[in-house]
Amino acid sequence: MSAPCPCGRTNAKGQTLGFADCCGPLHAGQPAPDAERLMRSRYSAFVLGDVPYLLQTWHSSQRPAELKLEAGGKWLGLEIKRHHVTGADSAEVEFVARFKVGGRAVRQHERSRFVREDGRWCYLNGDEL
Repeated sequence: MSAPCPCGRTNAKGQTLGFADCCGPLHAGQPAPDAERLMRSRYSAFVLGDVPYLLQTWHSSQRPAELKLEAGGKWLGLEIKRHHVTGADSAEVEFVARFKVGGRAVRQHERSRFVREDGRWCYLNGDEL
């Protein structure tokens, strides 16, 4: 059994899925089936410090040239508030991510927009709520 997935996704019995059965395959190159799963896999990438995955799953029109993660940050959890399909190849995911940095608790509440191109979901942008 693999370690619990950082995204916290559970099965029908309420048990946390293992990384190998949840975000792991996406990190290995499998396309996300929907925007929520991509959002979860991106959260896991932040937890694991997987900057190449974050950049790869960012839409090319919005992708930064480089991404530096906050040193010493500790991710505490992800809550998906809403997954809303807005079109055949677009969706929004509202989430709350909690983390600590420098001993200070931070709560990031965002509505993120995603688009699907060539069969792959990509993070486009988001609004802080």
